[in-house]
Order: sequence, then structure tokens, then C-alpha cells
Amino acid sequence: MTARTIEISRASPGSIPADRPLLNGDAIPSSQVRRIGVVGLGHMGEAFARNLLSHGHRVRAFDRNPFRAAGLREAGAEAAKGLADLRDCDFVVTSLPDDSALHAVSLDQGGLVEIMRPGAVHISMSTVSPDLSRRLADAHLARQQEYVAAPVLGNPDLARSRQLFVLAAGRPNALSAAKPLLERLGQRVFIISDDAPAANLMKLAGNVLTATTLESMGEVLAFVRKGGIDQQVAFDVLTNSLFDAKVHKTYGGKILHEHYRPAGMAVPLAVKDLRLALAAAEREDVPMPSASLVHDRLVGVMARGWADLDWSALGLLAACDAGLDSRFLAPGNGVSSA
Repeated sequence: MTARTIEISRASPGSIPADRPLLNGDAIPSSQVRRIGVVGLGHMGEAFARNLLSHGHRVRAFDRNPFRAAGLREAGAEAAKGLADLRDCDFVVTSLPDDSALHAVSLDQGGLVEIMRPGAVHISMSTVSPDLSRRLADAHLARQQEYVAAPVLGNPDLARSRQLFVLAAGRPNALSAAKPLLERLGQRVFIISDDAPAANLMKLAGNVLTATTLESMGEVLAFVRKGGIDQQVAFDVLTNSLFDAKVHKTYGGKILHEHYRPAGMAVPLAVKDLRLALAAAEREDVPMPSASLVHDRLVGVMARGWADLDWSALGLLAACDAGLDSRFLAPGNGVSSA
């Protein structure tokens, strides 16, 4: 895939500056209020909906589980009974777990491509394959609609606090329209390309790098612990010297303290993302032996019955493989030690 990088202008004059945090008294001008549908109200989708509401937009929320949409009513959202209720929205944001779910919502009969009006913008924030993103871009264009792929780097906590990194790609006009909204969902929006699938490829690349870092952090912490070094001391040395990136500190801290619940990224979703990355790499003739190894390690986590844990449980697997005890696996925690 060849992607061309483009520049998009900042928000229009009179809008709240994108580099300033929102204050309680902030209100956008009525001319900037948009009707926004949000589809998929898991941890990330709910955070997106709440942030858009707090910024003054009109949000209509839909989830296959109607209780999730009902839970947003107190925040000011309208609960959509079906996708057809989103037909008058200016934007529809989707936050769904995989290709199958996004395909069904977008391309099946009665899906977004069929019901959205011409000129409306579908913003897909899901981690999906570049191939599906290509199909969606083409399908929306054929109906005179716009499509922006905007997956994110970050977890639900960062989504709630607007600290995500947004990776956006799409046609320039669509990006210009979507960027003011995306700037309110994260701390920075990276414009990747005018080719939507490039954002999905970039997201998969980021998740590969995170997963391989988790694996290496787990192995190293097991190594020093079994060698007799206090893990906290080792963690302080590593993360306050050459290995001080956010991923080392945040996910390394989860491994150190065995904070594998609640899952920010559940293991099955991580397996899916590594599988998508490896499939894309194969199509591009790019060997990725480290990614392949970590994919199998994540499958190993699932094989132990730990599918509900955060993907940082790669550290738990490394400790168990090294014959080390784990407080997390103590009786009464409801976790299998198999």
C-alpha cells in the first residue's frame, strides 16, 4: 500500500482552540453543533459519545444492547432504536470490535451505506483490516457519502480523559470536516494519508509494537525477579533510564503490579489485531517474525483460560513459564492457574 501524506488546516476561526483543554464553561457556537450518531457503546464508544455531548453536540447513540444506549440518556444523548434513526446525522462514529461487526453495521442491508444521506461522514474508529476500510471507502463514495478511518492509540481511560492519539486518513474534504470532532476525542490527531486504509495499517503497526514491548517487558521482569533482583527496583531502573516510553511505564506497571483486570485491551482483541497485522504483512511480502511469536504467545494466554484479562497478561504468562509464583493466581481470585 502506498500512502500519500497530506496537510489539513486547523479548526475554523471562532472555534475553541484545539490545543486548550475543555473548561466547564466552554460551549461551541450553534453553527458548529453537529448531529452525530455513535454506533457501538463499549468502553471506547461510550467515552466518545460522552465527550461529544460534553462539547455541545447532539448525539444519537445506538448499540445492539439497548441498555447501553439507555445509559447515555442522562448525559443528554438520544437512544436510537436502529440504524435507520441515524439517517439525518451529519456524522456517524462507529466503534466496533472487529471486521465482522463493522461490515454488518455498514454494508449489510439497512446498514450505514444504505441509510446515510449524501454528504454525511462515516468516521470509523474501529481497529479493522485495511481491506475492509478500502471497501467502506469505495462503498460510501459510490453513494456520495464520505468516509474517514480514525482508529486510536490508547485505552478506555485515555478515551475518557481525551488523551488518545487519533490516526486519521481519508479524502481531504472529509478530513477537514471530521478533524474538529476528532480533536475533541484525543490529545493529538495525526493525519496519515488521503487513502483511508493507511490509518488502519498504521494502527495495526502501533499495536504490533505495543504487543512486542509487552512480551519483552514480561520476559525481562521475570528474568530479573528470578535472578534475585527486586522487580520494583528493576522497573525503576528500566523506566527511568533508556526505556522511559509511555508503553514501558504504563504496561510495564501493569505487569509489575499484576493489574490485569479490568482489561483495557482484552486478549482476544489483541489476538485479532496481531492476526490482521500478519495478514497485511504477508500481502506486502514483509516478514514479521516477532509479531508472529507474540501472536502465538497471546494465543497461549487464551489457552490458559485468561481470555478476559488485559493483553499485558503476557507478563503473567512469562512469569508462569519461568516457574514464578503470582499473587494474581492466588485462590479466590477466580483465575485459572492451568
